[in-house]
Amino acid sequence: MTTMAQATPVREPARGAVRERTPAPAGAAGTPPVREAEIRRHELAAFLRHRREHITPERVGLPRGSRRRTPGLRREEVAHLSSVGVTWYTWLEQARDIQVSVQVLDALARTLLLDPSERAHLFQLAGAADPAPLTVCPSVTPALRALLEQMDPFPACLQNSRYDILAYNRSYGLLFCDLDAVPPEDRNCMILAFTHAGWRSSMVHLEEATRLMAARFRAAMAGHLAEPAWKCLLKRLRDQSPEFRAAWDRHEVVAPSGKRKEFRNAHVGRVVVDHTDLWLSPETGPRLVTYVPADDDSRERLEKLHALALERRP
Repeated sequence: MTTMAQATPVREPARGAVRERTPAPAGAAGTPPVREAEIRRHELAAFLRHRREHITPERVGLPRGSRRRTPGLRREEVAHLSSVGVTWYTWLEQARDIQVSVQVLDALARTLLLDPSERAHLFQLAGAADPAPLTVCPSVTPALRALLEQMDPFPACLQNSRYDILAYNRSYGLLFCDLDAVPPEDRNCMILAFTHAGWRSSMVHLEEATRLMAARFRAAMAGHLAEPAWKCLLKRLRDQSPEFRAAWDRHEVVAPSGKRKEFRNAHVGRVVVDHTDLWLSPETGPRLVTYVPADDDSRERLEKLHALALERRP
């Protein structure tokens, strides 16, 4: 429970320093179109009002009092608990065009008792990067496992945004290498593509594939720069793979996209597939990765691979 005494101080800009911004022309570099920015401000104002009006004083350690007419918290109470000026907070609820720091947004999120989804929504409406974003790690539910199994003989796996392989079906388990033999802590597509000899030997266009993977990893990491797990993975890749270091130092960035891929499988030979990512959340993060055969020969070989996998792992 947050109380008035527990509120983390957040400095409001000095008197006279807070001023409305002059709207940038539509299309200016780094600036959203004027109409879009205006819509975001009004959505942010409505969201703040709604949350404020649905929090009782008792939930934040304030007395209700006998003369309260506001259904939830007063504006001045939210401002006080967040350590910002009343006038300045009022401007936010009036959709005025003012700069909002991430420290103030963080304080408002705590004062308004926002859950992780609501907090992410607040920062998105404000057009700011959350300094403590929610790390989405999907549970591998029985339904997802059943879906993976039903996709056999088409290889499929469940990955998070860091390219950790969370679950996979039988065909995927033998597509690149014997994935069951890989320690769980090493089941990461980046680690395997840059350091595992068996995995690398299965990739027909290895140099192109690894360069694209490094570029996608850089794009994905932009939202997780301060997270220890991401930093540890990056350090491990740089320490263990000169090829990754060279690719990383190019500073290339590529957005995720589907692509036709060609593999040299140790058991059934050449396989050509179409790679598709099926996202499991609104953000670019956890996803179902699927490989659909691109021709009849590849389909037959994947069926043979699945039959072999069934013999090894009923």
